[in-house]
Amino acid sequence: MLPIAISQGDPAGVGPLATIAAWHKLRQEPALAFYVRGNSDQFRRAAAHTGIACPVIEIQAPEQAAGVFPDALPVLHTDAPLATFGTPDVTTTSSIVSSIRDCVEDIWQGRASAIVTNPIAKSLLKTGGFPHPGHTEYLAALAGEFGQTNTPLPIMMLVGGGLRVALATIHMPLMKVGETLTSELIFDVSERVIDSLKRDFGLPQARLGICGLNPHAGEDGMLGEEDAAIIAPAISRLVELGHNVLGPRPGDTVFHEMLEGRYDAVIAMYHDQGLIPVKTLDIWGGVNTTLGLPFIRTSPDHGTAYDAAAAGKVKADSLIAAIRQAHAMAANRRAFDEAQYV
Repeated sequence: MLPIAISQGDPAGVGPLATIAAWHKLRQEPALAFYVRGNSDQFRRAAAHTGIACPVIEIQAPEQAAGVFPDALPVLHTDAPLATFGTPDVTTTSSIVSSIRDCVEDIWQGRASAIVTNPIAKSLLKTGGFPHPGHTEYLAALAGEFGQTNTPLPIMMLVGGGLRVALATIHMPLMKVGETLTSELIFDVSERVIDSLKRDFGLPQARLGICGLNPHAGEDGMLGEEDAAIIAPAISRLVELGHNVLGPRPGDTVFHEMLEGRYDAVIAMYHDQGLIPVKTLDIWGGVNTTLGLPFIRTSPDHGTAYDAAAAGKVKADSLIAAIRQAHAMAANRRAFDEAQYV
């Protein structure tokens, strides 16, 4: 397996600190070797700030990461602005974005197996002129830029607490969700999730539960027409194609049904509908994955946590889980793709 590329995230946030802690935890597992693209001095500062003994070594190419990883954190150094932990700085925005882009290019050039993105602050990046709503949309744009004929449809899936929850819509105001949802969108998202469950998660008999939009999935139209008029036709079309799909299911029971083993994943209609159950069950160990891309991407399921960064207090559980998830997905995808040629 190639090493995993980790973006620096917001250097003032908890990302560099969690990266130090993750290396310390995983350094004896060579299969999980990773490297970071960022300013090596920021990571030396992070090691000192956390009190974790973590040597930092600058490497010249990703292929050197595996040899360095057991003994030190490998960093592909860039002259990015240094930051004070806990104090966001708009001058760092360009380097935050460049780190993500460079990691994706590493994958595209066959030098890394996956990207794990450290947390960013969307409002800070917007102040610095970043035109995308978040990581997910930017990664889709990069996939289009690095050789795809069309920008792919990015799908956010959260993994944690025994749940896999994908989102039909991502970063948008709640009032716009109903007017954005279409049968075609739900069908497309569902097909891509099913494909990813088979290819990236090793689940050939992928079972999907689809959440309703309204309370009680519309209660036969009494509480809204969208469930019957938009969601149900997409489900019927999926079932006709032979997919194992059930819904629309009420949002207050569908996640419990998955915990009971009825589904391999659930599709929620909007951001908070899907993220609340995952973060309630596993706020520190949840993983954000982006499906529908030509490369593997995972991320910790938390934000920049400036207060924790300032205090030097870090829980790296989510980043460690994201690294493990990225490795597993990359291995599953490679095995699946190789099997197609047997």
